[in-house]
Amino acid sequence: MNRWFFIYLWSLLFFSTDYLYAQHPINLVPAPLLIEEGDGFFQVTEETVISVENEAQEGIASDFADLFTVPAGFTPMVEIGGQNAAISLVTDKALKKEAYRLKVSEDNIRIYASDTKGFFYAFQTLRLLLPSDIEGQTLANQIWKLPVFTMTDGPRFGYRSLMLDVARCFIPKEEVLRILDCMALLKLNTLHLHLSDDTGWRLEIKKYPRLTEVGAWRVDRGRLPFYARRNQAEGEKTTLGGFYTQDDMEEIVAYAADRQINVIPEIDVPAHSCAALAAYPELACPVVKEMITVLPGLGGRNPEMIYCAGNEKVFTFLQDVIDELLQLFPSPYINMGGDEATKTYWKICPLCQKRMQEEHLKEVEDLQGYFMGRLNDYIRSKGRTMMGWDELTNSKLPDKAVILGWQGLGNAALKAADQGLNFVMTPARVLYLIRYQGPQWFEPLTYFGNNTLRDVYNYEPVQADWKPEYEKLLLGVQASMWTEFCYNADDVMYMLFPRLAALAEVAWSQKEKKNWTDFQQGLDNYLAHLNKKDVPYASSMYNIQHTVVPEKGKLCVKLDCERTDVEIRYTLDGRVPDMYSSVYTMPLKLDAGTVVKCASFVKDMRKGEILTLPLLNNKATGKHVLSKAPMAYLLTNGVRGSLRQSDFEWCTWDNLNSASFTVDLQQTESVQQVLLGCLTNYGMAVHKPKRVIVEVSKDNRTFVQVGQKEFSETEIFRDGNYVEDVEFTFKARKVRYVRVTAEGFGSCPESHYMRPGQPARYYFDELQIR
Repeated sequence: MNRWFFIYLWSLLFFSTDYLYAQHPINLVPAPLLIEEGDGFFQVTEETVISVENEAQEGIASDFADLFTVPAGFTPMVEIGGQNAAISLVTDKALKKEAYRLKVSEDNIRIYASDTKGFFYAFQTLRLLLPSDIEGQTLANQIWKLPVFTMTDGPRFGYRSLMLDVARCFIPKEEVLRILDCMALLKLNTLHLHLSDDTGWRLEIKKYPRLTEVGAWRVDRGRLPFYARRNQAEGEKTTLGGFYTQDDMEEIVAYAADRQINVIPEIDVPAHSCAALAAYPELACPVVKEMITVLPGLGGRNPEMIYCAGNEKVFTFLQDVIDELLQLFPSPYINMGGDEATKTYWKICPLCQKRMQEEHLKEVEDLQGYFMGRLNDYIRSKGRTMMGWDELTNSKLPDKAVILGWQGLGNAALKAADQGLNFVMTPARVLYLIRYQGPQWFEPLTYFGNNTLRDVYNYEPVQADWKPEYEKLLLGVQASMWTEFCYNADDVMYMLFPRLAALAEVAWSQKEKKNWTDFQQGLDNYLAHLNKKDVPYASSMYNIQHTVVPEKGKLCVKLDCERTDVEIRYTLDGRVPDMYSSVYTMPLKLDAGTVVKCASFVKDMRKGEILTLPLLNNKATGKHVLSKAPMAYLLTNGVRGSLRQSDFEWCTWDNLNSASFTVDLQQTESVQQVLLGCLTNYGMAVHKPKRVIVEVSKDNRTFVQVGQKEFSETEIFRDGNYVEDVEFTFKARKVRYVRVTAEGFGSCPESHYMRPGQPARYYFDELQIR
């Protein structure tokens, strides 16, 4: 009996494993064009031979074979012109560039492509379909099986890019190589390196050594947020930074080329140039008298110090820099930036004004058109194409330049398309990975709003209202990873992944093939590979986003998770939710004072962070707010906002001069105190208003003022990031309506260290009435 029981267990283990593997769908990201799944498996063993037709194929096949060396303990042999090999590469000129066909049977694998890129991407598909242990650095007890299938695949866009900002946060060479490898798995083919900014110059230029001796280093402000970092004082040591030697960059470019990735350098001009000007201040306008330093953060007015457009030495310098770029980067593109250039000094610089007269330029903005046009002419004379951000459309467009559409939804790039120029879409509102990737209460600090995994995935670059010719001029899409709020490479990885996988599917897969459910499964497979590579990534997609809305005196609590394959479980008694807690199926109607705790679960295992919502309880909670502000319900929904003005719990107004809202208590109440929650975030120009007035009424027609507070400029513009309640206490009154009116200060004063002259916004939450 024991013998038969052992045989039963053995057969159950053997056959159930094969059955599960056979029934498991092929989960890939990005999604392939066409796939037909079969039955059975092909197994890679130490006897497996890969046959290639030439040396170019041999290099790609050898890279694939080398994956097995450590985790499998063997390396498949690669032969040129091998006969009867288990894996064969066959050139098929009928296939388009970068496309491939894969035929996997139980006996062999046949890979068809017209170029080395197609063969490379076919191998990336096989790599993702192997057990994730293939990425490991230790011997794995694994059977190296691939499912039987037939696939035809190819990219939607020829330009599939990641922009990596190594100027704000220097990323060591070794970490850039890791990112390149992760990009290759996703079939991305472009790495745009942002190599210079106000905060650092990151590439050795042999003719100008001070660019890295001085420009690569800044003062260390520790873990202070980017917008809170004060500029370098005279005599302060600059100890934070780094740069790539030209040997480093040659290694990066070669490593990328082996993975079919083109590296595009960006040297940003004429603005974002403080690091270069700190090294060579004679390149700034002569009217600049202040000390020019490498900036650790926003820099206040200092970013207005830009290259002088009237100084001929500037163009000699930049042409020399471009010459060294041309030697290091075989890329057809050289990016020269052109974004966010404030012309404060150009307007008063005698050299710039003289240049305008000589070139018959009426507007100072046209001076930038001249500036960028000269660089474009030089780059074109060297057989390359200039790229730049969409501010280039503000003046005369450089001939044949490629424009990156970034502002808002990137539509400024369409002005370039109207003139027949190629463009790339990298809209800030969707594809800037500096933004929060999940519910903000759980995320590292940054600024602006959310670009979640699903936001990126749902992005469709070709809009319905486009002119037909626009789509032909669209080269592709780019995710842009700005690093102002990153302190090390792990921080960057966390922000990149898994959203870069969503970008890859937008860039590679045909839009009709996109399916969120399938993507989640393919993503899990990709993340399993990242786990084995020890690449950090965010689990934000499992976190819960809440929406709490007052509704007939109750609080309607809606809970959402991006993952559609999870259960949300919650408690109302203060206990931590677990596998036995109630499953959320519809919005909860709760009383004020309730504490909601919830989290996402997969197969009874908690995946996300625990969201805790302690719902406040006062006379205003759950009551209706009369206001023109669409988000005014946040003032009485019982949930207090965090230190982040963009966390979807703070109410603000477009009219910064004055704002007013009225709370209807729904019945006559005795009221003697009003507390108004106000947010201050100095670096983001969020401050208290100049004046707040509280009035009460029984009928919503006749109001009596019961409190007024005015704040001095010093009180309003106090440094820091904090929440405070503005308190109004008065003799008890029987009222039904409470009205709050605020008067804004206007623009931040010139003494504002971070944002002089910018609008000072006020944010309120929560209003409490007692």
